[in-house]
Amino acid sequence: MTPFHAKYYSYDLTRQHAANDVGRLSQSLFDASVDLNPHQIEAALFALRSPISKGVLLADEVGLGKTIEAGIVLCQLWSERKRRLLVICPASLRKQWAIELEEKFNLPSVVLDARTWRDAVKLGKSPLSQKAIVVLSYNYANRIRDELKAIAWDLVVIDEAHKLRNAYRESNKIGQGIRWATEDSRKLLLTATPLQNSLLELYGLSTLIDEHIFGDVNAFRSQYTNAGGDLEGLRQRLGGFCRRTLRNQVTEYIRYTERRAITRPFRPTDDEHKLYEAVTAFLMRESSYAIPRRQRHLTELILRKLLASSSMAIAGTLETMKQRLETLRDEKVKDDPEFTELLVSEEDMEDDLLDEILDIDPPEAETETENQPPTIDRKLLNQEIAELANLANWAKSIGTDTKTRTLLNALDIGFEQMAATDAQRKALIFTESKRTQTYLKQFLEANGYAGEVVEFSGTNNSSEATAIYQQWLLANRDTGRITGSRDIDIRAALIEHFRNQATILIATEAAAEGVNIQFCSLVINYDLPWNPQRVEQRIGRCHRYGQLHDVVVINFLNERNDADRRVLELLTEKFNLFNGVFGASDEVLGSIESGVDFEKRILTIYQQCRTPAEIETAFKALQAELDESIQARMTDTRKLLLENFDEDVHERLKVQLSDAKAQLDKFGKRFWLLTQFMLQDRARFDDQQLIFDLVQSPLQGIATGRYHLISKSAPKPDHNAQSVAESNADYGNFLYRLSHPLGEYVVDHGKIIDTPVAKVVFNISQHRTRLHLVEALRGKFGYLVLTALAIESYQREEYLLFSAIADDSSPLDQETCEKLFSCYAEMAGITSWPDAIEQRLQQDAQRHVKATISQSLEANHKHFNEAREKLEKWADDMVLAAEKALKDTKEQIKILQRQARMATNLDEQHDIQQKILKLEKQQRRQRQEIFQVEDDVIVKRDQLIETLERRLTQKTETKRLFAIEWAVV
Repeated sequence: MTPFHAKYYSYDLTRQHAANDVGRLSQSLFDASVDLNPHQIEAALFALRSPISKGVLLADEVGLGKTIEAGIVLCQLWSERKRRLLVICPASLRKQWAIELEEKFNLPSVVLDARTWRDAVKLGKSPLSQKAIVVLSYNYANRIRDELKAIAWDLVVIDEAHKLRNAYRESNKIGQGIRWATEDSRKLLLTATPLQNSLLELYGLSTLIDEHIFGDVNAFRSQYTNAGGDLEGLRQRLGGFCRRTLRNQVTEYIRYTERRAITRPFRPTDDEHKLYEAVTAFLMRESSYAIPRRQRHLTELILRKLLASSSMAIAGTLETMKQRLETLRDEKVKDDPEFTELLVSEEDMEDDLLDEILDIDPPEAETETENQPPTIDRKLLNQEIAELANLANWAKSIGTDTKTRTLLNALDIGFEQMAATDAQRKALIFTESKRTQTYLKQFLEANGYAGEVVEFSGTNNSSEATAIYQQWLLANRDTGRITGSRDIDIRAALIEHFRNQATILIATEAAAEGVNIQFCSLVINYDLPWNPQRVEQRIGRCHRYGQLHDVVVINFLNERNDADRRVLELLTEKFNLFNGVFGASDEVLGSIESGVDFEKRILTIYQQCRTPAEIETAFKALQAELDESIQARMTDTRKLLLENFDEDVHERLKVQLSDAKAQLDKFGKRFWLLTQFMLQDRARFDDQQLIFDLVQSPLQGIATGRYHLISKSAPKPDHNAQSVAESNADYGNFLYRLSHPLGEYVVDHGKIIDTPVAKVVFNISQHRTRLHLVEALRGKFGYLVLTALAIESYQREEYLLFSAIADDSSPLDQETCEKLFSCYAEMAGITSWPDAIEQRLQQDAQRHVKATISQSLEANHKHFNEAREKLEKWADDMVLAAEKALKDTKEQIKILQRQARMATNLDEQHDIQQKILKLEKQQRRQRQEIFQVEDDVIVKRDQLIETLERRLTQKTETKRLFAIEWAVV
């Protein structure tokens, strides 16, 4: 290594490549703690390929890592200092996004909702202008749409985008709000189900990206949805902004295991069943002080979940309800939505329930309702308080219920299955109640599992969790794994404790989000959610990429509850959640618009149906409705439009993987060599382990200690680690990335290292592999300059251009010079060269710069032509819509003229003629409108094209980095 190598490597490691160059992803892939899959690299490149595109839709099937694909894109933009980044997703996925961005890509993020917004404002911060990726729910994004609109976002990621497929309709308020707020920003849409039941869904998704992809909805309908629609033409247009990878295309890269379901029935005692019936009767009352008027259905839903969970869960909730009524005893009865919010947060239930409560706007004034009197009837209120006290005491007296005793048997069965497949003796138990969680931990520890049980919740604020967290902090104080966020770090600590020490993890719904537990292959649904998306999310914590064993899923069934039995049948048969290689298909899950709405439908059955016959009839009706939405009538169309039938798809993915690995190998090697050179007096290096000990820190804030280079090719210890970052931590104390402050120091100082003109001798004989291009130069010498070129057009592109000649005046090409700098070399003193050589190299450099600029211009012209073609088609669509309206009017006139000829009396004839006159007037107006539409569309199209042309204009800057006299020995 020489200072010239250091400067060249420093610029090369951070330069901005052209949009469609695999090298553009080098920095993001190198810094990311994720396994490398070729379809994900290809998808990320597709998302970045056009600098003037307004966005793309990534539609890989479930389980192929769309979040990873989006993460690669976000990571790359972050590394390019484009940091106004926004993620909009369902409420239940917000925390998962934040954690995955942190753990897998080392990217900071902030989840914003009504509370965190208020907290930020109180601290004097601008909530949307933080040095982090902003994560929002759909509802909250719509609520703050004016604030979102005011920011020029570099990228907006919309996850589960199929939920907004009707955003073009005015009735879809949330979709309309998000579409308006982000219309000027580049977007990345993610969905496994871009097409469910209607081609118009594809139109709706396209309008989220860019309103100029297709014309209006009428034009789209007339071209593609009617009989004889041009599906091949639609496929071609989708190809410009939509990419879909199927599981069967990547099976050689990703291995999936099976799911095996076991149902454990239990039969409650008469006392338990009577309590259930008594609480049910209380919940079915039309009028009650105990349940607030607002969010009544949501409150009933929560209480139903807790009633099915455990006697301890419902006992504590009934006590809370009683205390609330006691505080209202002498006050005017108020709508009390905070009570429902309290129930959700106390029991650590799913975020989308809380989100639904928080996103309800407060009423302007209290109003009377027929279900609740406006003033307190003290007698009725006291009766309810007494009744709640009685029910709560009854629930507490149950003690250990039948379902809990059945859990021990379920664990025995599950662990037998684990032993048969050589899987680890680990069990993940899900409950919907924090009270049930605590109760189960105490029960299990008293029945053979003492010291083997750990709890995981949304707050993780128990004394035991805090102790585990403190131990983890102590063990990792020098590893670089501590993020500084208690929420993220304590989750990592608890999962690691479960992996290394505990046998059972009892989790509330918080663990269904953002936690990867592939080392466990036994999932027990102690409480079974009614929401199929939530069930799939739970199982997906263990049954996912990286799972080595078949996953056993155990569900409990109350034999004395017909509704519970039908819910289990529905989830099993209609959604196929528990069996098969992939679990629920994306098509089936995508048919559920809203998990909470679906749960409310089932709640209605529980609330209204009493007899087995009523329950059966209601569930059959719901099942018939699901059959309608799940049926496969769109299957053939979906395949035609969205599936890739290229025979060379596997070969292309192999090439993509090979190219990316080659780039990363070169990237990692150069970063390592640069670090060795820049820190040679401050650190001790181990080339075999890719470890170095920093003895003397170059800057305040950079800790001394052991650093380990992230390497995708180096072997990693197999500890079933939660992430590559955890595996790498076993090698050394600090993960060493390009984005680490030490990495940034090395690169920044490498760029400004002193490089006066000198003689450099390259030693090809010491190179480990054959370099034929360089070997041909052995014994020769010559002169070389390196020029940095930056081009500003649709985006910034940076090039490092070599210009070199040999002693016989023959030129050296770019590839030869690059390979020359992969060889070891030594400086042989400061030198100078004749003016003629300087003049020749200057001329060569200018020609190289001009050629590169022309090449860039040609590539940008291609992007420009694609965009112009899109606008031409949009213009044609808009005119077609006007012409279609005129054609429809003509057809109506013809029909009426036939009817007029067949009219039997003058009155009928007169009525028809009046209709014809009205339509003929409309026809004349439509003919005039066609010309007007054509004129307006052409003006709009030309304005858009002119804007693109202005952006195409290039600005360039060049800078000589160094000049050397070279020789090869």
